[in-house]
Amino acid sequence: MLALEGLQLPYYVYILRCKDGSYYTGYAKDAEKRFEMHKKGRGARYTRMHEPETLVYTEQFESRSEAVRRERKIKTLNHNRKQQLINKNNNSSAPNKINKEKTKK
Repeated sequence: MLALEGLQLPYYVYILRCKDGSYYTGYAKDAEKRFEMHKKGRGARYTRMHEPETLVYTEQFESRSEAVRRERKIKTLNHNRKQQLINKNNNSSAPNKINKEKTKK
């Protein structure tokens, strides 16, 4: 038996900023790996048409259902509200949020 058996890995909700200035919101077990997939054109249809530039926001959850609920909530926000969320998160040190600014290499 593995020592990690029963250990539940967290899920993340993430927001990508695309080169055209738009935002894409999704969820994944590994937000940075998913971002790399989007950059390679192996992510969502949206990011194949709107090239992702930067991972600007991540938020950690203990379960997939929590992450999916949060993703849906964020997707209802308009562009300005998403920008406010990103700015607020980048200025906060809330324990369940991870501040990331990862640019394309």
